[in-house]
Amino acid sequence: MIQTAKRQLAPIDFPILFLTLALLAFGLIMVLSAGAVRGFNATQNSYFYVFQQMKWMLVGFLFAFIAIKVPYVFWRRFAGFGVLLSLGLLIAVIFTDKGIATQGSARWIKIAGITVQPSEIIKLALVLFYAHILDRFPVKQGKDWRIPLGILIPVSILILGLVYKQPDLGTAMVLALTSAVMLLQTELSSIWFVAAVPTLGIPLFYFIHGYQWQRIMVWLDPWKYAKDIGYQITNAEIAFGSGGLFGVGLGRSLQKYGFLPENHTDMIFAMVGEELGLVGTLFLVFLFIALYARAYYVVQECPDRFGRLLGFGLTSTLAIQTTINLAVVTGVLPVTGITLPLISYGGSSLVITLTELGLLLNISRYRKKVAKSNIETNHSKVTV
Repeated sequence: MIQTAKRQLAPIDFPILFLTLALLAFGLIMVLSAGAVRGFNATQNSYFYVFQQMKWMLVGFLFAFIAIKVPYVFWRRFAGFGVLLSLGLLIAVIFTDKGIATQGSARWIKIAGITVQPSEIIKLALVLFYAHILDRFPVKQGKDWRIPLGILIPVSILILGLVYKQPDLGTAMVLALTSAVMLLQTELSSIWFVAAVPTLGIPLFYFIHGYQWQRIMVWLDPWKYAKDIGYQITNAEIAFGSGGLFGVGLGRSLQKYGFLPENHTDMIFAMVGEELGLVGTLFLVFLFIALYARAYYVVQECPDRFGRLLGFGLTSTLAIQTTINLAVVTGVLPVTGITLPLISYGGSSLVITLTELGLLLNISRYRKKVAKSNIETNHSKVTV
């Protein structure tokens, strides 16, 4: 008789897993090197920051494991709840005394003794919400756009307004661009996107704060302000220049001795440039490109639209954040506080990033080609 095989899932995509682990290892090495001096000065322990990063990495692995094991379609039922929870946390950070302010920006809140960053959670929640709404109300023709945009635009504006209020311009940029690229997956006419740039962009100039104008001025001429507001970006340029082609050597950075602020977080890419040189930075960029290219390729093979939208959104938010961070550190964009995924020190960022990658690995298990191949193989088995 011919055995009737149940539908089998594909194994997780090992290129995505391998590239993720490679970037994590790279990040731990750089956090160890970049944070050694600061850790010793603050706690008399040069390994403080890397141990903290490893602790959060284990938490991230736990969330990633859950994300891999639980079918991705299960999470869409929490799409609305995730957005509401994130909004509640953002409101609590800004408008109550629960928010924890650092360097003039209230971005953290302590829950059950654990400090979390709601703007990191909202990145995942917003992608899940967009995927659910755009799948539930597909935009194909005519007036189909009214319901999904009537839901998504007000929610997005509210979220962006709260994130910007913290203020956290970097995360607001990531959320806005992620929303835009997800809407590009619909049949909306391109004229809407062309019109949105001046319609939404020009009024934002009114809301730019004084320090943000200063960052724009620094971006235009950083060395003019090298002794004060341009101190960070000019020292990042010094780090890149000192590294040259092959770098000064791992652990031998001079900029980490109190010269380059945030060298283990937002500016860690400059540490890569100084210690590992152009070769090291290009290798790191290659790992990121390979990871995101593979992820985009894999999610295209997902059999349902919700999974494709979710995978596309998750990959896009990570790729956008990576691009903005690299652009900021190299002086292509004005300075804004945003971490480099999997590389920068930061608990909330690392846990959410690993959770997002866990969801991508979950989606990879439903690839049509591999699943079809498994079924055909099982059907070909004949027993007497």
